[in-house]
Amino acid sequence: MKKTLLPILLCLAINSKAQQIKKIYVDLYTDSLKKGTYNYINIDGQLPNGKYIPLDSTQLIFTASAGKFSGNSLWIDKNFRDEKVDLTVTLREDRSLHKEFTLYIKKKPDPELKTSDELMREIRNRGKPGKNKD
Repeated sequence: MKKTLLPILLCLAINSKAQQIKKIYVDLYTDSLKKGTYNYINIDGQLPNGKYIPLDSTQLIFTASAGKFSGNSLWIDKNFRDEKVDLTVTLREDRSLHKEFTLYIKKKPDPELKTSDELMREIRNRGKPGKNKD
């Protein structure tokens, strides 16, 4: 039984197809790129059954007009001066499936983060009558 079961399982494993991607979608967490940091580029693949799966650089080829990719993350140098970056994402298995899109560089600086002492002071002052709430 074991001798006949093993070849059958091997044949099934070899002949079974991996989940084939029918479409790819750009699903970004943000609408702009930050300079001086890695920016994650989220790409989803749609399967024939309609379900979506996340795709990474093992399944995709990432190219950009500026910056450097590490996996799905695009590094934009803090001295970058252009206002946008053009990106292309291509499915490795089927090069006809690709997306081209543009992301703009964030212009406004991030607000300054509060220190833990400032946050604790705010929490303690909440609900106390007569205290100035900033």
